[in-house]
Amino acid sequence: MLDRVITSGTFSLDGGTWDVDNNVWLVGGAREVLVIDAAHDARAIADRVGGRTVRAIVCTHAHNDHINAARELAALTGAPIRLHPADQVLWEQVYGDEVPYQPLADGEKLEAGGITLEVLHTPGHSPGAVCLHAADLCAVFSGDTLFKGGPGATGRSYSSFETIIESIRDRLLTLPGETVVHTGHGDSTSIRAEAPHLEEWIARGH
Repeated sequence: MLDRVITSGTFSLDGGTWDVDNNVWLVGGAREVLVIDAAHDARAIADRVGGRTVRAIVCTHAHNDHINAARELAALTGAPIRLHPADQVLWEQVYGDEVPYQPLADGEKLEAGGITLEVLHTPGHSPGAVCLHAADLCAVFSGDTLFKGGPGATGRSYSSFETIIESIRDRLLTLPGETVVHTGHGDSTSIRAEAPHLEEWIARGH
């Protein structure tokens, strides 16, 4: 089972603020789900979860627009928040030391409703960015690492273009071509659709 909730709010970093729409993904079955990126509106996410158990709230990274509903959603559902600890500095910008999370590790497997997500550490957009590979669904949840049309943004603090290109080349483009890429914003794409453009992105440099 795969479901998407689109929530709206703002992203703020380095003194700027932008309006954004975020994809919140629910992965699992009839009784339990994993929530990927609790963005903006905890109530809307909880409503879509319904009576199911939330096994975890999994953060692809700690930019505020991907975590700003995590505390409230955790309170509503009793679910733990999971985040790669390399994004601690970004987490603290939103929550300080008030909200605990359980660290994610590269290669870790998360499961809900018979579907397994493997954690792929894909730094670049942020130091602790991860993608979540669901081989059962022939899908990967890419957060802000890979979009339809190219890599995620790397022009702000704690990001690196060279690192995100390395992550995409080594961790994502090695997945089967038919793998669907479910992104943190906007439309989904596929590994096959994006792979031919790697050299073009490198030449463009952004």
